[in-house]
Amino acid sequence: MKKWLASAIITLMAVVIVTGCGAKTNNNAGSEASGNTSNSGDTTTYKFATDASYAPMEFMDKDELKGFDIEFLDAVMKQAGLKYEVTNTGWDAMLESVKQGTEYQGGVSSVSITDDRKQTYDYSMPYFESRNVILVKEGSDIKSATDLKGKKVAVQTGTTADILMTKIMGNGDTNLKKFDSNAVALLELDQGGADAVVADVAIVQYYIQQNPDKKYVSIEDNTNFAPEYYGLLFPKGSDLAAKVDPAIKAIIDNGTYAELYKKWFGEEPNTDNLK
Repeated sequence: MKKWLASAIITLMAVVIVTGCGAKTNNNAGSEASGNTSNSGDTTTYKFATDASYAPMEFMDKDELKGFDIEFLDAVMKQAGLKYEVTNTGWDAMLESVKQGTEYQGGVSSVSITDDRKQTYDYSMPYFESRNVILVKEGSDIKSATDLKGKKVAVQTGTTADILMTKIMGNGDTNLKKFDSNAVALLELDQGGADAVVADVAIVQYYIQQNPDKKYVSIEDNTNFAPEYYGLLFPKGSDLAAKVDPAIKAIIDNGTYAELYKKWFGEEPNTDNLK
């Protein structure tokens, strides 16, 4: 099990302003990148949406966007020589706005690459390997995903955890409690309204680390929860994936990705599956 270091939460150097729907980070990557991939002449400022409720991947620190995904996108866009900005919109609004492709041209929010989503969206190449895990109190009799049948389980609506647990527990099972964010799902567990939360390992492990007094433990179930891969999200037919994929490959190869990963998670990443 990965150990998420408290020292990983450090300040992201970015300019942040408050907007009506959350925080917006602006970055003039196109004019600052050095050794970038070939996108010279592209003066567009690409707008990305995010759901900043997925610490340590993306989260709000007061009015500032932080997290691994936020810094990863910054490194990619600088490498690509492209200008961009990121706005905290929330999960559902991000999915809908990126699908439309008018206001936002991309999404960065720990979005798992799935066959169903590929029918609606385009993705970048994979940039992060993850897996869903179960969060329970110490001493719980829950040892696997199948043990969750008949239990009250909290998930974030529209996530792969929601999809997986719907299949396991059955469509319409009222014990599967769906919330707008993982933060609310975790609060439901804290308040005794749920027996378990199912979410991505990064979110679960970070929550355990930040709340040692709550005596939570995580449970892996490699049989029912297969590895997942995150990708940057784009509208169907977008040409942005072709512009950023070479940059993603470049920052993996030149060590930038490993530096970011160690900074946030305290260990070396295994990038073989990403390549």
